[in-house]
Formats: sequence, C-alpha cells, structure tokens
Amino acid sequence: MGVSVGSRAAGTGRFLLCCVLALAAFGTMTILVEPPAAYAQGADDKDKAPESAKETPDFFTHLIKSAGIFFGPLLLLVSIVLVTLIVLMTMDLRMGVAIPPVLVDEFTDTVNKRQFKQAFELVRSDGSFLGRVLAAGMGRLQYGIEDAREAAFSMVENVKAGKEQLITYMGTIGTLGPLLGLVGTVFGMIMAFMELSTGQAPRADKLAEGISHALVVTLLGISLSVPAIFCHAFFKSRLTRLTMDTSLLADDLLTQMYHNSKKAPATPGAAATPATAKTSTTTATDQRGIKPATKSSSDLGEVTE
Repeated sequence: MGVSVGSRAAGTGRFLLCCVLALAAFGTMTILVEPPAAYAQGADDKDKAPESAKETPDFFTHLIKSAGIFFGPLLLLVSIVLVTLIVLMTMDLRMGVAIPPVLVDEFTDTVNKRQFKQAFELVRSDGSFLGRVLAAGMGRLQYGIEDAREAAFSMVENVKAGKEQLITYMGTIGTLGPLLGLVGTVFGMIMAFMELSTGQAPRADKLAEGISHALVVTLLGISLSVPAIFCHAFFKSRLTRLTMDTSLLADDLLTQMYHNSKKAPATPGAAATPATAKTSTTTATDQRGIKPATKSSSDLGEVTE
C-alpha cells in the first residue's frame, strides 16, 4: 500500500514537471519565432520592413534583450529554483502523503491483533511524516508512554524543521526579487545618464535601451517576488496544520498501542479456571517477592530488537 502512495506521488510530480517543461518550451518558441508579417513583404517593401519591425517589436523578445546578459540568466536561475521548490512542497505537503489513510488503517488493525513487531516494521518502512513519528515513538514505548511521546514530539520538530528550511528559501526569493529589480533599475538609469553626459545630442535608441533595461528588470524581479511571498505564506500555514494533525494522530495511535500491550491476551482456559490462575500468581509473588510481569511488557521489549 505504501508503494502505491509513493507511485501516485511520483506520477503527480512527473505531471507537474511536464507542465513546467511545456510552458518553458512554449515561451521559448514564442521568443524565437518571429512574426510572419515581416516575411510577407514584397520586393517593393524591403526598405519599409525594418521600420515596421522597429515600430512593433515582439514583447517577449524585447524582454529578453532588455534584461541583459547578467540579470537575464540570474533571474532565470532564480525562477527555476522557485518553480522547483513549489513543485516539491506541493507534492510533499499533501494530507494523503503526510498522513496516509492506508497506513493508519493497517497500523490500527495490526495493533488490535497484538502484532506489535509487525506494526513497528510497518511504520519503519514507511517514509511519510506520520510513519517517521510513529517509528520514533514506538522505539521508546517499552520505557513508558511519556518517553514515547517525547521521542515522537522530537521527531515532529525534526521533520518540521527540514520542511521549514525549504519554505524559508521561498521567503528569501520573495525578499530578493524586488532588490534585484532595484539593482537593475539603478544600472539602467546609470546607462541612460551616461548617454546624456556625453555633451552631444543624446541618441534616442541608447536612452530607450537604458530606461527599458531598468523597467524590465524591475518587472521581472517583482514577478518573481509575488508568487514567492504567496507560496511562502501558503506552505507555512499548510505545514503548521499538518504538524498539528500528525502530532495528535500519532499520540492517539501510540496510546492505543500502549494500552493494548497492557491487556493480557485472552486464552481459552482463562475463564474456566480463575482460581487456578489466581493461585499460580500468588505463588509466584510469594516466591520471588515481586509481582509477575505480563506478557505484553515482553512484547514491547521485543519490538525494537
């Protein structure tokens, strides 16, 4: 069952990556393919074709050229990192992946059958959020329910810290986006003023190039910042909710297992000979001076062996 959940998650990841690649390919084709109107000119309109192309340039081509050889690749790299983080968090912070219903059902059924070692192997082989927390708690369950809860809580905080680190990167991108745009704005304005400071009549194309660079880099930086800030807030709230649900459910399952281990297993002859069982228990207590341990304690001791 755990394999099926993992395969579904992998299939969803492949689908999202295919969508991203398709969008990237579409954008690249839009940039590279020039408008066919420029090639539809006749022999008499060869001189007019460059002028019309300058009057109506392709928007995406203009963005690529205005971004420059430094800010363009830099912002592209940051956007790839942001899309990768969003895809990873979307796949990882789903309720069905963090708390698999199949794992909960199988664990409950196994514990009710008093198959504690099988239950431990089940959660240890599961890599979900709940599986890791249950495995940590069951490793300390033989020492008491309080030790098990502390171990499970420590694992919850450990897993949460690892996921928060990736979410923090989104917040960092959201903060750096406008700053990168501001740097590009200053650089573009410097280029424009350098053209004005030559002492001659400024060239309109050079002034437009500097101002366009400033505005385009600012636009790209803000375009990165908006989804990054939104995804940072969304995934942070999602992680808090998943952490609370996992903690509560893991505590319930560990408590259920602990109480089931304390219950003596029912035997066919136990109800028929209560006096014999009482006499044997009293004899064992008198001989050793301690109360006999139940079989459930030994079962918990063998769980992690």
